This record gives sequence, C-alpha cells and structure tokens, in this order.
Amino acid sequence: MPIVTALTLHRLTSAICAAAGSQPGEAALVADHLVGANLAGHDSHGVGMLPLYVRCLTEGILLPNQTPRVVQAQGPILVLDGQRGFGQAIAHEAMRQGIARAAEHGVAVVALRNSFHIGRIGHWAEQCATAGFASVHFVNVIDHGPIVALHGAGEASLGTNPFCAALPGQDGPAVLLDMATSKWALGKVRVAANRGQPVPEDSLLDAQGEPTRDGSIMFPDLQGALIAMGEHKGSGLAMICELFAGALTGGRTMQPDHARAGGAINNMLSIIIDPGSLGDRQRMLNEADAMIAYAKSARPRRGVAEVLLPGEPEERRRAERAAHGIDLDERSWLDILAAARQVGLADGQLAEIVG
Repeated sequence: MPIVTALTLHRLTSAICAAAGSQPGEAALVADHLVGANLAGHDSHGVGMLPLYVRCLTEGILLPNQTPRVVQAQGPILVLDGQRGFGQAIAHEAMRQGIARAAEHGVAVVALRNSFHIGRIGHWAEQCATAGFASVHFVNVIDHGPIVALHGAGEASLGTNPFCAALPGQDGPAVLLDMATSKWALGKVRVAANRGQPVPEDSLLDAQGEPTRDGSIMFPDLQGALIAMGEHKGSGLAMICELFAGALTGGRTMQPDHARAGGAINNMLSIIIDPGSLGDRQRMLNEADAMIAYAKSARPRRGVAEVLLPGEPEERRRAERAAHGIDLDERSWLDILAAARQVGLADGQLAEIVG
C-alpha cells in the first residue's frame, strides 16, 4: 500500500481541483479539508473522495467556485444556499459568518442548504472551537439513493446523517464528538472493500435484507444497506438529523419525491454558542477541564489500556501520520491518479507532484 506524505497529498489534491476549474483559494480549502481528514484517521472522508468529486464535476452535479447565497439573515438567524458548490469552501464560509453572528448575538443558528459534500463534520466544529465557540451540528445526505436501514428495517431509507458537537477548550476543542448515525460510514465500507477486508458484524445488510460482511455489495450501485447505530436510539438520532437538517433548514430530505442526480448533497443545521454569553468563560473552561480529568481517571475495563474521550483518537492519529505518512489502499490511490488524468493532468505532471 502506498504511504504518502500529507504535503504530497495536499499538492496533488490542489492540482486536481485547479485542473477541474477551482480557483486557488477553493482548491486550497478542499485540499486542507481532505488531507486533514486523512491525518485524523478518517480516510473515508479524505482524498479517496476525489474520484467522486471529479465524476460529479464532469457531470455538472458539483459546481466549482460557488459562494453561499444568503436566503435570510436576521439577528442570530442565517440561512444559506450552497448552490451545489464545493462543500469544503461553502461550509467554511457558512461557519465564518455564523461565528461572526454568534459573537454579536451570543448565539447563531445557521441553516445551510444544498451544498455539495461538506466532508468530515468535525472540521466545522473545530473551526468554531478554535474561534472559542461551542457548536452542535445536524446533517443529512441526499442526491443519491438511501443507504441506511433504520432499526428493524430490512431496506434503506436514510443517509449516514452525521451528528457533531464540540466544546472549546484552552486551545481548540476540549471535547469533539463527530459520528455518522450508521454503525459504519459508507466511506469506511469503501476503504474496507478496497482493502479486501470484511466490515464488522451487524453493520451491513445485503439486497435481500440479510446480514453480510461483504462491503463490496455497496459499490458501485449501493446494493444493500448500512445498519443504524445503537438500535432504536441510533435510529432516532438519525431521523432527527434527517428532519432537522433536511426539513427544518428548508432543504430536502431523502423522501422519494425529490430527484436524485447521483451526487452527494448535504444540508446542515448548526447552532453556534458563545460561552461567554451564558456565564463566566474561564469558569466554564475550568469546569470542563476538571470533568475531563475526572472522566479519564476512571479505571479501564479488563483488556482496555486507557479511557479515551471523543477527539483523542484523532489527535493521536494526526501526530502519527504527520510523522510517518498516510497509508492509502492501492485501489484508492489508483482511482485518485485516474481522476487526476481525467481532469487533464499528464503523467509527467503527476510524477513531479508525487515523485
């Protein structure tokens, strides 16, 4: 399997986006986000997304160089239409405007509709936390067929519908929870299939609604269904994400009256909170630090080395991969290079970029 440095992947991603029509600023934001996902250990949301992006660019499903269109802006309320633009640029701008409104009003409610894939949702909570704000995010995923089966269902009716929340700490997030509401994200199934590895038990159904561990059934035609996490509780959260992100924002839900173009469109409802508007900020930070220390002091269960809190695995993986490189499966790497050639990058140019 190729092991590639983050710098090389960033150069390659930027070059692919630029060749596909993105302006330099947008290409850099896409590269920052995708490579950042790989560094955090979330290869499902990293540079392996590039073949999908290139396909959707060539089909006119993804539109480069868009900016969010303001639908409504009144007090703490902000409603934006992403106009099918690159989600890495669209959501970045949505969070920037939301943070500014939260700084003014103490809280902001940002409804983002109709953005192309906005990637790892934790990235947007990190943007808020780095600016000193707490945030909660509800997301749904549309424009393709359903891929997640609710508890008790033998076929899919939802997308992977992430939920994310983060509390700021002294420097960045104190705790960051970012999760798909399916047991496994579709991208993780793709990575497992590419590596020839089985998915975990009770995480996937075949086309007949029977359990399977063969992730390849989902590609390329999504002939199966991921299983919602947490039985009825995870299903409930998945439905809340669908309705809060897809209906409450004024966007679209997965229900079949809407056309499906074969892309990956996200709607996101974000609540951004200035901790200082609720009380003493330093007291909040101190209380959070004390609670985190108390939680981590718990005695581990047998066979568990250490109690970890949300966000800690990503921090450790960043350090490891920044030092030693990012290991990509062979299929993903070849698909990325094919996507680069599809947008016009010659083999000589690729050789200069990747060495």
